[in-house]
Amino acid sequence: MSTKKVEIVAAPRPPHFVGDGFRVHNFIPSGFRLDMKRMDPFILLDYNSKFHFSGTETPRGVGVHPHRGFETVTIAYKGRVEHGDSAGGGGIIGEGDVQWMTAASGVLHKEFHETEWAKEGGIFQMVQLWVNLPAKDKMSAPKYQAIKNSDMTKVDLGENGFIEVIAGEYNSQKGPASTFSPVNLMNAKLKANGKANFSFPPHFNTAALVIEGNILVNGEENAPTDHFVLFENEGEDFTIEASENAIVLIISGEPLNEPIFPHGPFVMNSREEIIQAFDDFNTGKFGYLED
Repeated sequence: MSTKKVEIVAAPRPPHFVGDGFRVHNFIPSGFRLDMKRMDPFILLDYNSKFHFSGTETPRGVGVHPHRGFETVTIAYKGRVEHGDSAGGGGIIGEGDVQWMTAASGVLHKEFHETEWAKEGGIFQMVQLWVNLPAKDKMSAPKYQAIKNSDMTKVDLGENGFIEVIAGEYNSQKGPASTFSPVNLMNAKLKANGKANFSFPPHFNTAALVIEGNILVNGEENAPTDHFVLFENEGEDFTIEASENAIVLIISGEPLNEPIFPHGPFVMNSREEIIQAFDDFNTGKFGYLED
């Protein structure tokens, strides 16, 4: 086995708002090292670092908008989100939960702070990850996976902490999410001085986002809170060690190695498919969803 070395440790970019409910740092795509091709199949990662929203009677969020050609994965660390889509998917994701929406052939969806949470306000912290779909699956039927924290596979690391597996596997223990291509998605929840070892194929695009605490990667690279660690596409194994209680999101996926043609809320394989997506959206083929 050989070590998977760190390529870069990226600091969070200046935040911007998506709608009025999500104040995010964009890590993917952000520059040549973190573009869609380099991070394939991960084509977007927005991180709402800890931010306090005041209470309001009108929940903040993003109104009805379309998607086609990929999946959106929302991971809740602090706060609550209410989601609905035109394919009938939806519900509330609370702290520790994940919603995995497969837009595929096309859905309309909306996401807002959950009504009761919005009234009180509080600290909000979430990740939204877009996972590209293989060309053969882009026009498949939409689906929705509501993954409660209690349904996630927990791999006990003893005094080091534990790994929470959402998709893929850790130490041969599989997470509950179904995926269209090989994707690993997990939270390492480490105690102070806790260590965890990981192993992924060399060609998988692999990264880590420090949600809480500070970590040392491979015993030499420091990654503070809210920083993003990109690994080289060589070697298989790496370790992370927490200097204090830490939560680290680990992503690793096999590249699809297909053309990526994004435009706004659609990600397809060609310009012609993007034009078709807009035509289908404009003629009502994505269904109906009340704002």
